[in-house]
Amino acid sequence: MPAWLYVVMALSAVNIWTVLSFWYDKQAAIRGDRRVSETNLLGLALIGGTPGAFLARKRFRHKTRKQPFSACLYLIAAVQIGGIAGWLLSSS
Repeated sequence: MPAWLYVVMALSAVNIWTVLSFWYDKQAAIRGDRRVSETNLLGLALIGGTPGAFLARKRFRHKTRKQPFSACLYLIAAVQIGGIAGWLLSSS
């Protein structure tokens, strides 16, 4: 199996886990149960779950007004986009 396919599978798994974590946290907030920490949610974004985090925020209307959570998530996304752009530019 090609290496890029492993990367796609890993990123898909991380993003699914991220969406499920946001959903679980939203449900826990509604029920008043123990929550998923913001550190864990941001950690999932950091390891590649940023698209899933933005999708879940919009879909579940969760963590959309929280600061500094939003600022950290946007910073992670900017660094990841910059890293991908730099990698693409350097490999051409």
